[in-house]
Amino acid sequence: MAKIAVALEQALKQRASNGEAGHLTSRVLAQGNGWTVQDVLCTSGPQDHPFEERHSAFNLVIVLAGTFQYRASLPGRRAAAELMTPGSLLLGNAGQHFECGHEHGTGDRCLSFWYAPDYFERLASDAGSRAVTLNFQVLRVPPVRILSPFIARAIASLAGSEQADGSKLSSSANVVWEELSLQLAAQTIRLVGGLSPQTANASPSSTARVTRVVRSIEHGQNRESSLSLGSLAREAGLSPYHFLRVFEQLTGVTPHQYILRSRLRKTAARLLAESTKILDVALDCGFRDLSGFNRSFRAEFGVPPRQFRLRERSECGAPQI
Repeated sequence: MAKIAVALEQALKQRASNGEAGHLTSRVLAQGNGWTVQDVLCTSGPQDHPFEERHSAFNLVIVLAGTFQYRASLPGRRAAAELMTPGSLLLGNAGQHFECGHEHGTGDRCLSFWYAPDYFERLASDAGSRAVTLNFQVLRVPPVRILSPFIARAIASLAGSEQADGSKLSSSANVVWEELSLQLAAQTIRLVGGLSPQTANASPSSTARVTRVVRSIEHGQNRESSLSLGSLAREAGLSPYHFLRVFEQLTGVTPHQYILRSRLRKTAARLLAESTKILDVALDCGFRDLSGFNRSFRAEFGVPPRQFRLRERSECGAPQI
């Protein structure tokens, strides 16, 4: 959704005009007994030194815009790092020390889901987890297909909260966010059991090059003709083979998968939050024709776009058309 990126750009412009240091702001979207959902916006950049923080609870963070490096120690392992990009999911264990750095780009916006340890333990048990300890063994879930519906609903719900009066949290909005927080956590718990604890080990130079390409894709600076593997590799200053390998290593998906999944997420979120015609949304999000869009959408979300809109709108709190 364009408004999500616009809010970040406005915050970055305000920071530049005021000459202030980068900082983090957050607002509570919903909360209940053992869980909280926050809209988090950070304006830090390469000139701001990262500092160590500590997760006070279990944390799932959907990256909506921008990029940053997430560093933390995994249980029983040495410190690792992951590049966080739009559509990826940051994982935090209760009590885990971490830091977020913006060495290769300025600013990010995220949706943060916090779970009290006892609440999360009950949730994991209900979701069928048999793990002796609940600590995540990986730092990140890349932009994968199985999480796309949850991320689209989260984006649409955030858009709805920005259109409403934010002075009070309505009971209906709380219900929507609580359902989403439960579903996202349950799906993540089931998913991470099959993920490898290996993390990217790319050089700072490669990380900077891939980050630059990711941000240019996100900002719409690439025309369709410049989204080929060869064109993206030239933008990064790498050979196509090296760029493909490093991009997938750092983001968890190939450049083609990243671009397609980004477009599909934006399209799905707009279908839930707006009454615009499906064809108009698809074309506006970069798809060339309806038939190709329908095939890609069904492969990603399991149902055609019209059925997805009808099925999901009530769950994300959007008004019915």
